[in-house]
Amino acid sequence: MSTLQYSWGSLSVYSSMMLVALAIDSMFGWPRGLYARIGHPVSWIGQLISRLDCLLNRHSCPESFRRITGCLCLLIILSIVLIPAVLIQISLPGTVAGLLLGAVLSWPMIAARSLHQHVGAVLDALSLDNIQYARESVGQIVGRDTSVLDESGISRAALESLAENTSDGIVAPIFWGAIFGLPGLFAYKAVNTLDSMIGHRNQKYAAFGWASAVLDDAMNYFPARLTGLLMAVVSPEPRAALHCMMNDARCHRSPNAGWPESSLAGALGVRLSGPRVYGGLSDKQPWLNKSAPAPDAKTIQFGLNLYSKVLIGVGCLLAAPGLSVLVLNQ
Repeated sequence: MSTLQYSWGSLSVYSSMMLVALAIDSMFGWPRGLYARIGHPVSWIGQLISRLDCLLNRHSCPESFRRITGCLCLLIILSIVLIPAVLIQISLPGTVAGLLLGAVLSWPMIAARSLHQHVGAVLDALSLDNIQYARESVGQIVGRDTSVLDESGISRAALESLAENTSDGIVAPIFWGAIFGLPGLFAYKAVNTLDSMIGHRNQKYAAFGWASAVLDDAMNYFPARLTGLLMAVVSPEPRAALHCMMNDARCHRSPNAGWPESSLAGALGVRLSGPRVYGGLSDKQPWLNKSAPAPDAKTIQFGLNLYSKVLIGVGCLLAAPGLSVLVLNQ
């Protein structure tokens, strides 16, 4: 068997594994009973990061030293995650049973149902005109101050989170899992968790979290653009979505989040991003799709409908390699 055939065969196996994992998560999510008993693998990684943060991130040390200890933190977390992932991957039998076992192990790292539930909770609260509960619900998925947001601000925050987390929480882990199997999937989730916890541009983490933030940006480069493209393709206004993405994505403060957010803004015909408040301080970010109207609760429903279509699109992409192998073997 040639190297090319082997690589394509591996891709078909890994993509099929991710497809089954996505299907499991879309149907069941991560059950509350299971979470109550054992927690969640991402929270386990988070606990390790917190301990290393306390141990290695000494504020009394110079920034250059804290960059080194931040790199050490990244290497420790990746080693703890990657070594068992590689061992498990090479131990899985090359059978349907092995594929299914790999899918079950991949399932916790995909947050498709959870994202829909969190954004749906915001929509439900707005539908009941319960602004306070809507603020609390959207506060669970965004980092900005939500205490004074009106319906438009809440809807904007929910849609931005939907766009960014479609990339970070679903497309990106599946992308790396489809290419490298469990090691790719687990490595991505480890780096993404590191970035969310220590990749902040503030005095405490600018040096210590620098390596994690840079690696997270690199690993999200292609998935973010793929997510934006998928959102545009499945939207009712693909040309508007593509136009907005190509024109406004680079205006975003993040090198990656702007792609799915601007695509969603164009697809829904609303403006996103813009000014927001963090810790009492105003952060004046540029608008995406600036001339469009502000979103409202109805726009969240349209966004969730588009999100469901994106998941179907991801499923079709994952099924393609396996189907092509079946056709070629006929």
